[in-house]
Amino acid sequence: MTLPHQLIVGGQRSGKSREAERLALAWAQRPGHAVAVVATAQALDDEMRTRIARHRAERPAGFATLEAPRALTQALSEAAAPGRLLVVDCLTLWLTNWLMPMDGAPDPAGWAAERAALLDALPRLPSPVVFVSNEVGWGVMPLGREVRHYVDELGRLNQDIARRCERLTLMVAGQAWTRAVENRA
Repeated sequence: MTLPHQLIVGGQRSGKSREAERLALAWAQRPGHAVAVVATAQALDDEMRTRIARHRAERPAGFATLEAPRALTQALSEAAAPGRLLVVDCLTLWLTNWLMPMDGAPDPAGWAAERAALLDALPRLPSPVVFVSNEVGWGVMPLGREVRHYVDELGRLNQDIARRCERLTLMVAGQAWTRAVENRA
């Protein structure tokens, strides 16, 4: 069984992580196949600590978990191996950690370098990667300049990741709409 790089997008609570987990479970059932979840969330408040604990408890046994709130490219490069599926959950929080960190100042130059490194490394990874990300630009235009910048950056990131993936899935109310990506980079 081969699994192409893919991006799963949708709104909050649309079933993105559940769909990524479904793909990962199918992958892991084959002999010699493993799954590593690359988590980007940071436990900086009680609510997020509760969310992270729930995700860990619900994660299937045998799935390795790596935490990469900012150094995603390094984590993927170190974890990638033939037979290992990497699930990145999620790009939305990864971008937040760079542009709107709760524990320090934004690092636009660091973000630009890390983003470029990820886009460059993705085609060379020996592992298939399933990215999870929110689609946040479908609602009302945010009032604040920083939030508008964030929404724009996430939209551009999702587009660039999608162009480097073979499959794109849009989650709507727990239902997956999947298609091959035509405009690959």
